[in-house]
Amino acid sequence: MILAFDIGNTNIVLGGLEGEKTLFLTRISTSLDKTEAEYTVLIKELLEIHQVDLKKVEGSIISSVVPPLISIMKNVVLLLTGKEAMVVGPGMKTGLNIAVGDPKELGADLVVAAVATLDKYPKPQIIMDLGTATTFSVIDREGFFRGVIIYPGVMVSFDALTARTAQLPRISFDEPKQVIGTNSVDSMQSGLIYGNAAMVDGLIDRIEEELGDTCTVVSTGGLSSKIIPHCRHKVIHDDNLLLEGLRILYEKNRPKERKQRKGGKES
Repeated sequence: MILAFDIGNTNIVLGGLEGEKTLFLTRISTSLDKTEAEYTVLIKELLEIHQVDLKKVEGSIISSVVPPLISIMKNVVLLLTGKEAMVVGPGMKTGLNIAVGDPKELGADLVVAAVATLDKYPKPQIIMDLGTATTFSVIDREGFFRGVIIYPGVMVSFDALTARTAQLPRISFDEPKQVIGTNSVDSMQSGLIYGNAAMVDGLIDRIEEELGDTCTVVSTGGLSSKIIPHCRHKVIHDDNLLLEGLRILYEKNRPKERKQRKGGKES
């Protein structure tokens, strides 16, 4: 088994992977206030809940968009498993053809999602991640990573709206009965659900127009399941996309075990 960590701005996704199987998947809140010891205790307890034998953990891989947590999580993994964690970043073999100005600026989460999507779905591709930020990554028919669109995530926009308006309340993320709201709650829910779905549809149209091609559209991220059903384009929701990408990257970069010839000599 390997442990895969996807550290986002809001949540840390932790998965246990064996071959192509996901043995378990859990989420914890991302916090810069937690100490290394606190993360160690929390993750140890989660692994115990999922009956993980730490002695059988072969290795681990970390993807993070929160730089201060990389060293903390590496130390947590080393303490729990006795093994160094692999970190997604410059110098790692990805197999991606990145056609952007500075590949080093490309977020680790975008790299991981692109690796998984290229492995699973036809090109060209639009890869959407609806998390703290909403991102659209574009891969053309030749497999080149063409670039990214980034705008504020659904809940970031919602938090800004309620913080800056005195009369608009905090609401649940429920589907409204109709597009045209007749009260404050329905109107806000319509904006959250249908407004974001329309934005997704509109950006897909513009990307495909610019590429001159029809794309396979894949989505992941915590809020995808709320927004995607209301899009008019066909969108594949894949909640395990990042974990699968981490598995592929681990396999591409794992140290090759030295084979022994008969008589104890290295082959």
